[in-house]
Amino acid sequence: MKMFASERRNKIINLLQEQKRITVKDIALQIGVSEATLRADLNKMENDGLLTRTHGGAVINDENENETSFSARKKRNKEEKIQICKNAFELIEEKQCILLDASSTALELARLLNQSSKRVTVVTSGIQTAFELKDNPDITTILIGGVVTKKSASIEGTLGIDILDSVNIDIMFTSANALSFENGLEDFNLYEVQLKKEIIRRASKVIALIDSTKIGKSSSAVFAKFDQIDRIITDQPIDPLFNSKLDSHQIETIIV
Repeated sequence: MKMFASERRNKIINLLQEQKRITVKDIALQIGVSEATLRADLNKMENDGLLTRTHGGAVINDENENETSFSARKKRNKEEKIQICKNAFELIEEKQCILLDASSTALELARLLNQSSKRVTVVTSGIQTAFELKDNPDITTILIGGVVTKKSASIEGTLGIDILDSVNIDIMFTSANALSFENGLEDFNLYEVQLKKEIIRRASKVIALIDSTKIGKSSSAVFAKFDQIDRIITDQPIDPLFNSKLDSHQIETIIV
C-alpha cells in the first residue's frame, strides 16, 4: 500500500527519536520505501529544521529532539505564548464548551482558566491540560480517549472521537508546529494530526494560537486549511503577502 509523504516523515521522526542516528539504507529496509524518495524526504525535513543530514543518513541532535519534546516546547517562547493566551482568554464566555489541543500554548491558556471563575466545559486531548483543570469546581473537564504519545503528553489517534458527537464545541483553540503559506496549519505527528482534523470538522470556530516563529514555516502534515481557520492570534506583525492571503480567506488576525 502506498505511503503518503506525511506518513513516511512521521515514521522517520519516530525512528530518529528512538535511535538518534539512522542511515538511508536502514530507513528503506524498515519502511519499504526507495532510497531516492527517502533522500528527498530527509532534505525537506532538514530544511524544516526537524533533523540534521549526514553522509548517508540523518541524526537528531538535542535541539531537534527538543522540537518534538513537550517538556522543552513548554519553555520555548513562553512569554509570547502567555501574551497570546491572555488575549484568547478574553474570547471565552461563560457556559461555553471549548476545546484545547495538546499543545504547550493551550496549556498556558488552561492555566489562565484555572485561575479564573469562568464556568466552562473544556474538552482536551492534552493530558497535562486535563490535570491542570481537574480540581477547578467551575470547569467540567473532558479528556478525549486514545493512545498516549511518547514525549508529547498528548492523546493520539481517533479511538475516543465518538465523545465529540456528544458535545457542541463553541471554540477550538489550537496551536501548530507551523503555519505555512501553501497549506495552513501543520504539525509533525501524523496521529495527532488525524485527531485534530476530526475535531476541526466538529468545531463551530477555530482559533489558532501561533507565536511568530512558526509563521511561514512548514512541517510534516496539514491539519487545518485556511478556509477552516477563523482567527489567528500571534505576537508579531505578519508579512504583508502572507497577511493578504489570510485576508482573502477572511481570517481575522490579532497581534498582541
